[in-house]
Amino acid sequence: MSAMASAQRPFFFLIDFELEKPVLCPLEDAQRLGFKFEVKSFRNFKRKNRKPNPLALSISPIPISTYTKAYHKVKDEIFKGNTFLLNLTFPSVIHSPLDLEEVFHRARAPYKLLYHNQFVVYSPECFIKIKDNLIHSYPMKGTIDAKLPDAKKKLETDPKEINEHNTIVDLIRNDLSRVANKVTVNRFRYLDKIKTQKNEIYHTSSEIRGKLPTDWKNQLPEIILNMLPAGSICGAPKTKTVSIIKKVEQGPRGYYTGIFGYFDGENLDSAVNIRYLEKKDNQLLYRSGGGITFLSNLESEYNELIEKIYVPLV
Repeated sequence: MSAMASAQRPFFFLIDFELEKPVLCPLEDAQRLGFKFEVKSFRNFKRKNRKPNPLALSISPIPISTYTKAYHKVKDEIFKGNTFLLNLTFPSVIHSPLDLEEVFHRARAPYKLLYHNQFVVYSPECFIKIKDNLIHSYPMKGTIDAKLPDAKKKLETDPKEINEHNTIVDLIRNDLSRVANKVTVNRFRYLDKIKTQKNEIYHTSSEIRGKLPTDWKNQLPEIILNMLPAGSICGAPKTKTVSIIKKVEQGPRGYYTGIFGYFDGENLDSAVNIRYLEKKDNQLLYRSGGGITFLSNLESEYNELIEKIYVPLV
């Protein structure tokens, strides 16, 4: 990675949550290896126009009994002081008349990735962006159904959501401070709205920025690895929280909640692999979850897991 970055050679990269199966290849090889991706305005494939027909997803979420067992284990770890925020995730079975490539072309998101017929990502969350020696991160934490009465106000004033977002912003500030100087929070808890196949949702993000050394291309692998896994999809403190995640979730996450990105020869942009749909054992599985804190309510957290099962169509 550092060799290609220093040579200003464009490349694609994909890193899994467990840091066991990284992929790195020159840009010209990505599609041949089965990767189609879109990062903001750049894509390595020809866009196919799709009719904006309604998209029905039939959802069979993880049983609440299974979720409850894991939830209580997490709350126990919180009360023991081993973690104070943990992002608990599970796969849900969904049924759709569309294959993964059709979903990929229909979905509208700033970051999209398709790998053969194995998984598709349509992520709204930037991991890091590097431009003009500045590194930016945009952690996303806090989601609500936009059709609820006073939805924006509820999201902005909910103590649990405030606590959760503050924790992640502080964590990302710390991560960036390990690789950059003059780290600041440029925008704090701003709202975006996403229209999906079933409704509209609000989510909150913040923008954090730092100054990199001028030779950052030589240090690019260290910069990325020092910030993994992404704070918004694990929790804090990071190392202990990740060890708890591995105990309470149903197997490895794989590329779900990992990252993917693109270096164009000068600048880098990347996404957190959320809003993730995979094909496994002839089933379509959608991975989703949410942050658990001491203020969490079991029913609300379970409903958030379901609320995040969507395809953004516009």
